[in-house]
Amino acid sequence: MSLPRRSLPSISALLAFEAVARLGSATQAAAELSLTQSAVSRQLKALEDQIGVALLAREGRGLMLTAKGQTYVREVRDTLHRLSQATVSAQTDAGVGPLNLAILPAFGMHWLAPRLQGFAQRHPEVTVNLSTQLAPFDFRTSAFDAAIHFGREDWPHVRYLPLLPEIVVPVCAPSVIATPLRDPSHVLNYDLLHLDTRPRGWARWLRALGQDVEPPPGMVFDQFATMAQAAIHGLGIALLPTFFAEPYLASGALVLASEQTSQSIGSYYLVWPSDRPEPPSLVSFREWLSGQASST
Repeated sequence: MSLPRRSLPSISALLAFEAVARLGSATQAAAELSLTQSAVSRQLKALEDQIGVALLAREGRGLMLTAKGQTYVREVRDTLHRLSQATVSAQTDAGVGPLNLAILPAFGMHWLAPRLQGFAQRHPEVTVNLSTQLAPFDFRTSAFDAAIHFGREDWPHVRYLPLLPEIVVPVCAPSVIATPLRDPSHVLNYDLLHLDTRPRGWARWLRALGQDVEPPPGMVFDQFATMAQAAIHGLGIALLPTFFAEPYLASGALVLASEQTSQSIGSYYLVWPSDRPEPPSLVSFREWLSGQASST
């Protein structure tokens, strides 16, 4: 099929338009695209001249989408995403369907990765590409097909597959506590390690055991991995998800400070965009992952 070239804007113009629409500034778009501001402005003018429609309007120091621009940018993002997917598919070995998955480090390393060999054996036609993302993002401007999400069902414009709740257990180095404490509240006599994304983790754990007390402040970490290493080196007691703690407990690097567990603030989900067709690789992965979660 021959396409009229006059109606096909350049990729560089579309990328410039999408970036300005998302960031609201030609300067910020230029920095993201490694271009000059004048180059971005020329791309925008050329695009508007080509299609004969005003897409952006200046408002103060920023640029805002017009009504036509709001409609057009949605189509542009979808087109750029599809083109990105097609490029990845073309770069992948023939006959293999890629799945681009955003993961959380702890869950990806300690729960998902040990199980992926089973998926690869069942679906050798699918190549799973993993990349770390710590926070929700806009699927419309990314090349991801799906993501692992922790928390609640608060990610807009996605569908959810519940995987498992986060159950936490207190652990420490053997040199800190040799055997689990009989009275869980005695953890308050030790240094407690905290995670910045679970600031009320210890208070919630204690409250689940009937101890309505405020835990003391302590060292704060941004990831379970660094907090686990601190616990291994005797810096205190850490609350870790059971799936994360298991390898350390099995190796003896960490021991239970208490055998009491409690549920954390949220659950883990597989999420994928609700506004575009699901690739066959995602369908296969979701069905397999559902089986893995139900058997956990």
